[in-house]
Amino acid sequence: MRRIMIAVPVLFGVTVINFIIMMMAPGNPVDMLISPQTPPEALEAKRIELGLNDPGYVQYLSWLSNLFHGNLGYSMVTYEPVGQMIMDRMGPTLLLMGISLVIGVAIAIPLGVLSASKQYSKLDYAAVTGSFLGISVPNFFLGFGLIYVFSIWLGVLPSGGMTTLGGEGGFGDLLLHLIMPVIVLTANVAGRNIRYVRSSMLEILGQDYLRTARAKGLKEFLVVNRHAMRNALIPIVTVLGMEIPILFGGAVVIEQIFSWPGIGQLTMSSIMSRDYSAIMGLNLVAAAIVIFANLLTDMAYAIVDPRIKNNL
Repeated sequence: MRRIMIAVPVLFGVTVINFIIMMMAPGNPVDMLISPQTPPEALEAKRIELGLNDPGYVQYLSWLSNLFHGNLGYSMVTYEPVGQMIMDRMGPTLLLMGISLVIGVAIAIPLGVLSASKQYSKLDYAAVTGSFLGISVPNFFLGFGLIYVFSIWLGVLPSGGMTTLGGEGGFGDLLLHLIMPVIVLTANVAGRNIRYVRSSMLEILGQDYLRTARAKGLKEFLVVNRHAMRNALIPIVTVLGMEIPILFGGAVVIEQIFSWPGIGQLTMSSIMSRDYSAIMGLNLVAAAIVIFANLLTDMAYAIVDPRIKNNL
């Protein structure tokens, strides 16, 4: 409850900062919507209709009042409810992020543990090299490279979208569209976390209590997986908790590259059209996701390490 109560002023502060930055940016929705040949009187009337001539604090309080009444306002471009726009796009983004996170962690933890337990072996060098490649190669570069190879050159995978236009859809079609964006995000997740898991395991494997366990005749498998693994996961929990907001941010680029109809694509279109209502709603959702991820991390700490439960 204390964590949740702290989250309220944090969210409020985030909305204030986002609104100030948004108002400082050049342009407004009217400039992006209406032709330059439009008479100044029509432009002025449109600004008054959208409330863009009101002082900044009045515009913010109006948005905040809508939020307290349970809605995020209406898009200044499409006039759709912002909350509905976000809900429509949230499913594809969560699907893409969820699959990428699960696969990335499923790769990172076993490889990190094996790399640490077989330090300086060929497997260790291969895992570390793959980790650095996953971190170093930019998402957009890997994404365009995959499109060139698998869509243009080989022609075996669709280059973008969530379903084939004019096709029957279905699970198989969705799976084909997921492969390339998931590979890009998974490579980044696995690359970051292999190093963290390896470093954490190396630190734990050198502890005296594990030497004692080996001296008592315990097999190396039990030493690593029963005694070392749980303690090594404590610092890794923090890293995994931050993967959610990192993935959310990375989805903006990936969804643009692969034309994935999610939150990232909506964010870019809202920024380009200066859709203030949509931008504020998206920023609020992003901030809530980050805070929720941190709360889950705190709860995971208590599960992994019961000693800190009373300190949360």
